[in-house]
Amino acid sequence: MRFKVGDKVVYPSQGVSVVEQISKEVLAGTEMKCYHLRLVGSDSKVMVPVDNSERVGLRPLSEKKQVKKVMRRLKTSEGENAEDWKDRYRANLERIKTGDLDEIVDVLLCLAEVAGRKTLSFRERKMYDHARQLLVNEVAEVDRRDVVKVEQQVEDALGHVVKQDDE
Repeated sequence: MRFKVGDKVVYPSQGVSVVEQISKEVLAGTEMKCYHLRLVGSDSKVMVPVDNSERVGLRPLSEKKQVKKVMRRLKTSEGENAEDWKDRYRANLERIKTGDLDEIVDVLLCLAEVAGRKTLSFRERKMYDHARQLLVNEVAEVDRRDVVKVEQQVEDALGHVVKQDDE
């Protein structure tokens, strides 16, 4: 898929970005056309060769229908995960790297379920926060809503998973 200047896209594991420029650059001695992306919510910039954009998973924002589906799933689904934290961490990291909204929701559900049983490790807490931010930013962009309101909606939706067994 080709993008144009001004398009909002999702760069896997980094989140929503804006195509600010498309230019020819010389990389490793080869001239190639590149997207210059600015991550929404920060001043961070990323350059992606146009020919590699599909391989790295650069994609358009999700459709409103997809956002509604994942938010509904967030409210009703349970997390599944491996008992061994290393296996769980590795699997969740791979999910985040895809940049796919359904995979991001899987990570959130998985880690919310763990958090309902015990305190998340520092690394898993960071991963949870990162996955939540990826979801929140994309939902806010697609629905044109305030990030703070979407954050609250996500936390409320995850409430059914985080509840302790003794409640």
